[in-house]
Amino acid sequence: MALESSRLAFERARRSVGGGVGSGLRAAMRPHPLFVREARGAHVWDLDGDRYVDYVMAWGPLVLGHGDPRVLSAVSDVAKKMQVVGTGHALEYLAAEAVLEAVPHGERLLWSNTGTEAVQVALRLARAATGRRRVLKFAKSYHGWHDTVHAGMSDDDADRPASPGGRGQSPSVLDDLVIARFNDVALAERLLGEAVERDLAAVLVDPVMSNAGVEAPEPQFLSTLRNLCDRHGVVLIFDEVIAGFRIARGGAAEKYGVRPDLSVFGKAMAGGFTQSAVVGRADLVDQVTAGVVHAGTFNANPIALAAVEATMRVLADPAVYEALEETSSEFESLVGGALGSVPGRGRFNRVGSLLQYVPAGGATGLHGTGGLWSVLLEGMLRQGFLFMPSGKVFLSTAHTTSDIEATAEALGKLLPPEAGCAPAG
Repeated sequence: MALESSRLAFERARRSVGGGVGSGLRAAMRPHPLFVREARGAHVWDLDGDRYVDYVMAWGPLVLGHGDPRVLSAVSDVAKKMQVVGTGHALEYLAAEAVLEAVPHGERLLWSNTGTEAVQVALRLARAATGRRRVLKFAKSYHGWHDTVHAGMSDDDADRPASPGGRGQSPSVLDDLVIARFNDVALAERLLGEAVERDLAAVLVDPVMSNAGVEAPEPQFLSTLRNLCDRHGVVLIFDEVIAGFRIARGGAAEKYGVRPDLSVFGKAMAGGFTQSAVVGRADLVDQVTAGVVHAGTFNANPIALAAVEATMRVLADPAVYEALEETSSEFESLVGGALGSVPGRGRFNRVGSLLQYVPAGGATGLHGTGGLWSVLLEGMLRQGFLFMPSGKVFLSTAHTTSDIEATAEALGKLLPPEAGCAPAG
């Protein structure tokens, strides 16, 4: 893999695009961001024409792989008729009905564009319903880049005043956050037991900590949150922007048997197009008819909703999730097995088709995971396998056994014979 055209493209992009990338985290790719000209199935082709097995999958949306013909056909049909119309259209309710049919607690939804936007809508609904203002979130969890939630991003931030996740954020909103620790039942019980005194409107939780190590909930953790929220009048919100429709058709509620009041969905819902939604109790969602503002020119645009309706139709087939589980289990066994054959190399955490490399020290990072991963990231890219700087791995129905076997073989060539040694080649 030459990567030369991507290097030159990155240099050119930095002269016109801040940071040289469309989304800041992509700049952490090593040796530099990859620029592609084509994507199909489980593969992308760079500007030099070299092919890569893609485990980035657009950072999560492509559960059916690149260019699924069923999704593209639906989008193409609609695009010939309309793009954005500023009026009602049938896909608004057809796509909504398809989503609500899949989600166990889905009574009503609101359309939005990105996960960051939809999280803000969900929090607004919770504050309106409870008359309270604060939100309990969990240390390290990422709920979008907005000032009100991009804070408390360190393990050490639990049970202390929230600190901003980056420069330039407004400190005035940080008092609205209370930081708990994922899977810490005792701390959650204490903080939520003070819900009235702390003015807690909502608990905002990613049920599998998708951006913080892919940590599955311990038995009874989510059900404890549910019971505590019921007891203390707090709205329970699942942020399923990444996990939703990836770990199960009905998301975390189906997988873990706990129903939140609201869920935020995105990414996999629209098969590669831009769409998100807040889904849940009708009485909460219907507050938009009683003074809660929800707006957006591109909300519910026909192109994206054609993709949602088509994707949800495909995901209604149980065989899709059976195939995803088989492929993901195979990756965990073969690639994870190659990784774990020598102590000190780290491991993969897995929940469904979402995986995360965890180094021997146990610390993962949203902006880039250290340990051996920085070596693997560049080394695997040069052999034709595209991974994310954070160490997350996304599988799709387009990935094949041969893709995974080739990945394991390449990893075996790259890995040092013992932890701490220089990589082969």
